[in-house]
Amino acid sequence: MKPELHRTALHDRHSKAGARMVEFAGWSMPVQYSGILEEHRHVRTACGIFDLSHMGELYLSGPSATADLQRLVTNDVEKAAPGQCVYSPMCNEKGGVVDDLVAYRLEPDRWLLVVNASNHDKDLAWVKAHVGSATVVEDRSFETSLLALQGPAALEVLAPHVPALAALKNFRSRPANLAGRDVLLSRTGYTGEDGFEIYCDNSAAGLLWDLLASDARVRPIGLGARDTLRFEARLLLYGNDLDEQITPLEAGLDWTVKLDKADFIGREALLGQKKTGPARRLVGFRMTGRGVARHGYEIVADGKPIGQVASGTFSPTLEQNLGLGFVQSSYANPGARFAVRIRSQQVEAEVVKTPFYKRPAAK
Repeated sequence: MKPELHRTALHDRHSKAGARMVEFAGWSMPVQYSGILEEHRHVRTACGIFDLSHMGELYLSGPSATADLQRLVTNDVEKAAPGQCVYSPMCNEKGGVVDDLVAYRLEPDRWLLVVNASNHDKDLAWVKAHVGSATVVEDRSFETSLLALQGPAALEVLAPHVPALAALKNFRSRPANLAGRDVLLSRTGYTGEDGFEIYCDNSAAGLLWDLLASDARVRPIGLGARDTLRFEARLLLYGNDLDEQITPLEAGLDWTVKLDKADFIGREALLGQKKTGPARRLVGFRMTGRGVARHGYEIVADGKPIGQVASGTFSPTLEQNLGLGFVQSSYANPGARFAVRIRSQQVEAEVVKTPFYKRPAAK
């Protein structure tokens, strides 16, 4: 028998709203409500609310917590001020990505690590195995709910409920009181739009969801549109674009790898790859022939395999079939051409610059 799926505190609300529920990383989650295309476009033009309570929340605290985290991740977290959020891969000794996460510096010696739901158990074991005895690791994943409010209207929707919200900068966080409940707010997201993520106790999730969803500008959004939104913004998906056999340098995350900081897990392997240059790179491409590239499809040039599709879909914003794929570095420059093998056909494609979509500059 399959193990029973976890349910978020908002599960019944999703069902009553007519969401199509699917299994995702051991959770019962809404994949869509009105439809992926409609939901996607609503986030790009107005505001969507997401239930992301399946994500993992691990807390690190103690006098050596920052030093231990500095060794766990490739980015430089020591430079972060309290209230700052840092995106970073967490690598193994060979430079492969164990997970990509966001580290919140809550206090000088207290951190929140937000990890992918699919990697929760693995990450918890990895972190515990690689921190010192003075660092306390606390898993609060199953008692924490996470709501995301994303889209160009997100600030206008949330600001009346939170004083001075506009002063919160991108990738910063702060404690707040929302509808009488204590929450942690961050100006982060996974859609390419402005927006906020709201961490709260499970007991507060329903109240906060109802409050925000009651605004006429806000619609509930499922995991389907979340995937197409993140894809257009070139925000990587673990399991497709990243895994333990893929390094951050291959995935184009060079800016997150601080080779000049003190030793961290995977540094030697990444230093060697930096010197020689990755043999493969993650590139964006558009299909010039008819067909949609999907994860795992083979990429070929001159009749020979040169790589594999990582993520691919129809872009609702650009109305094109686009993809991300790992190819030999000689094919990684914009304008390079190759083909994607879709069933028995080789469909032409061209490398393009990413991200595919950037939100318009604020007026």
